[in-house]
Amino acid sequence: MKKLTQLLGAFMLLIAMPAHAAPVVGETAPDFMTTDIHGNAFKLSDHKGKIVVLEWTNHKCPFVIKHYRSGNMQATQKAAAAIDGVEWISIVSSAPGKQGNVDAKEAQKIVDDQGATITAKILDPSGAIGKLYAAKTTPHMFVIDTQGTLAYAGAIDDKSSPSPKTIKGAKNYVLAALDNLTTGQPVETPQTMPYGCAVKY
Repeated sequence: MKKLTQLLGAFMLLIAMPAHAAPVVGETAPDFMTTDIHGNAFKLSDHKGKIVVLEWTNHKCPFVIKHYRSGNMQATQKAAAAIDGVEWISIVSSAPGKQGNVDAKEAQKIVDDQGATITAKILDPSGAIGKLYAAKTTPHMFVIDTQGTLAYAGAIDDKSSPSPKTIKGAKNYVLAALDNLTTGQPVETPQTMPYGCAVKY
């Protein structure tokens, strides 16, 4: 009877635990508070008034390697940085023991080696932030407008191949969303299917 009571209690706890639904484009982006790899506090809602790009990454994923070794991700980051008021946040949600999991020192070395232009890098080994955003792949991109509304969610571009040869001529959805937002237009393609390696929760 005691075991049955314990099992029932555990089951009720699972029911009571809130499930994170995928964030909805056009609605307020889920807020989160954490620290970056330098120990600086980061709260998403504190950045209201800025356009924020969230990039889920795993430096060992072939699809991430495609975009960084070719320089495509860095070029996208630089183009974003050239727009006044745009911030780029790179997030690693790889769990301990899983592909892509790094500590702060390793993360900084990767940023330096890649020549990445980012505002902050965040480690999310518990997967809490990734699950809050229902991040599925690396890369998985989100663009949040100045009002804190999720304006774009999905792939970086329309070529879902790990081959760098496919970058030429690809439509960069992130840059297109930033262009729409900064010219006062609605985002033409607000949601796409992300592609890449599964996030290593």
